Amino acid sequence: MRKKNNVLLGLFLCLFQLVFSQGSPDYNGGLKVKLDEDGKKYFRIISWAQVQASYSDDVPAESSKLNFNLRRARVLMYAQINDKFLILTHFGLNSLNSATLSPVGKGDGSQLFFHDVWAQYSLGKNHAIGGGLHYFNGISRLNNQSTLNMMTLDNNRQSWSTIGLTDQFARHIGVFAKGNFGKFEYRVAINDAIINGLDARDPVAGGPAVYGGKRLIGSKDAGKAYAGYFEYNFLDQESNFLPFKVGSYLGGKKIFNVGAGFFIHPSGSVIRDANGDFKGEDVSLLAVDAFYDAPLGDDGSAITAYATYQNNDYGKDYLFSAYGTGSMVYGHLGYVIPGDKTKTRFQPYISYASNSYDAVSDNRNIFGLGTNAYFSGHNSKLTLEYQNQKFGSSTTGTLTIQAMIYL
Repeated sequence: MRKKNNVLLGLFLCLFQLVFSQGSPDYNGGLKVKLDEDGKKYFRIISWAQVQASYSDDVPAESSKLNFNLRRARVLMYAQINDKFLILTHFGLNSLNSATLSPVGKGDGSQLFFHDVWAQYSLGKNHAIGGGLHYFNGISRLNNQSTLNMMTLDNNRQSWSTIGLTDQFARHIGVFAKGNFGKFEYRVAINDAIINGLDARDPVAGGPAVYGGKRLIGSKDAGKAYAGYFEYNFLDQESNFLPFKVGSYLGGKKIFNVGAGFFIHPSGSVIRDANGDFKGEDVSLLAVDAFYDAPLGDDGSAITAYATYQNNDYGKDYLFSAYGTGSMVYGHLGYVIPGDKTKTRFQPYISYASNSYDAVSDNRNIFGLGTNAYFSGHNSKLTLEYQNQKFGSSTTGTLTIQAMIYL
């Protein structure tokens, strides 16, 4: 009974801290409940929401130019009974809007679902193994991007390079290993590929590949996918306690990392030959990238810069939604304007992506221009961004404002 009362008291004190710390730029810790005196047994809860209003002229005449969107509503909890074991659970929903709302909240778009559920076991201080529905992805930093602290309004869409094709919302079910040897960090995973992915097409004879290997030719040949990401921390060491990569430290650290990664899915795609037979096509995605984030002086100014090159082979002439066999270059640059760190801070930024596809002669080019207003770091911020996307004869311009709070 006494232990139960101590837990309840701890919960109350943590909630009390939340009430009075949300407006502070020094906010850190979230709701962390210690289950013993030295804090080795604990659980922590993080909750966040991102709400958007978007305006676009490039919509059908019968559609509204102004739309509202609950971009993300999430709850993440992780717990340790000692420093050897960890379990993490992450659930929520995405992109709830007038098209995905349902009258009594029972439609597919209204449902909460698990983003992550995994358990891990530490192999000494710097290495761990685990398994479950996890986010220890390969390819690039942006394929492991946290949604809590992005610098741009959202992640570069094409950098989540397998989302819905071979995974559930950028998460696979599988096993992983992660850790570091000094300043060199690694993460590798072996995963089961999804059977019913977004690409539900059937290949036509002599036509392009379709990402449906496990569905069309079975799990023996197309069942497993392999991923890894490796990086070297030249300056400050980043934490790899969780898989989620920070988008901008606002000058809170001095980071310069260079990384490289891969995603390999044997027979992940399928073509149909002239005889009508299915033939597997290996999927291989390879990338190199660099990330720099540092203060520029004692006046509160800071820079965030990122660049990546990615080679995408989804199979012969593959093109589906935003993804296709070809290559991608992407970069963004942000600058925190000098000012008092205890007050509102502003960070204008630009981003640019160019995607080439073997199947067509046109590139998909995306330009973004925006600014963040940080009221309490990433815990409370507004983002205003204009994005222009051009692909072939189609050009789309969208202005979006997003409010975000996380605790």
